Formats: sequence, C-alpha cells, structure tokens
Amino acid sequence: MAESEKLMTVNVVTPDGLIYSHKSSIVVMRAVDGERAVMYNHTPFLTPLVIGDVRVKRGKQLNNRVDHIAVNGGYIDFSNNVATIIADSAERARNIDLSRAEAAKKRAEQHLKEAKASHNESSYERASVALKRAVNRINVHQSTQQK
Repeated sequence: MAESEKLMTVNVVTPDGLIYSHKSSIVVMRAVDGERAVMYNHTPFLTPLVIGDVRVKRGKQLNNRVDHIAVNGGYIDFSNNVATIIADSAERARNIDLSRAEAAKKRAEQHLKEAKASHNESSYERASVALKRAVNRINVHQSTQQK
C-alpha cells in the first residue's frame, strides 16, 4: 500500500484577514537570510521575510500546481505542520492587477527621482520600498503567465 502524500497547511494572513489557506507539499519564500523551503515535518522556526514571491506547491492530487503570492515582508512561523505567513500586505498572483502595479512602479520611480534630487533620505527610502513592492507584484503576476 502506497503511503499517502504528506501535506502541511499554508496560511497567509494580512491586517485585512486570511488571504490564502491550502494544503501544500512544499512552500518556498525569501527570508532575510536567503531563500527558504519548508516541507512536512520541518523543524519549527520563526523568521522574518523580505519582499518577494511565496511559492506554494499544492501536491500530487492537484498535479503539483504552484500558487504564487506576492508578499511585502512580514514573517513566517512554522510548527506542527502549519506554515503561517503574516505580512503587512500580500496578494495572490491571480488577483494582481498588472496595469495598477505598473502604474505604481512608475509613480515610485518618479518619487525616487524627486527624493534623490532634493536629497530627502526618508522620502528616498519610502519610494525605494514602494518600487520593490511594485516590481515584486509585476514579477509574481508575470511568473504565472509564462507557463
């Protein structure tokens, strides 16, 4: 008798509530110290995340489908085969409005230029983060379109 696939639960939570909850065979994300992958029965951990793409492999029953989620920082807590990602904001690839993300990128680039010209360090930092978020949303959206 074949052993059933061992799956964990992946939840993504923002201040707006639960935006994602599914069973998964593996979840891959970018932590502050580099890319991390988590599978069933991984050692418990808690680590901060950076702006990036969270990839959730859904398992054999769904033909190893991979869901992509644009996450803007936060942290991941893994224990008892539950991965909980808590982020300031997160968006599933299928929900990303590409034209809105591209407009946000253009705005952030303009703000970056203005902050640099005026030597405003705090404005420059805010614009830089906004640009990273917009580029991440565009990249996550495009990664699902290239299949």
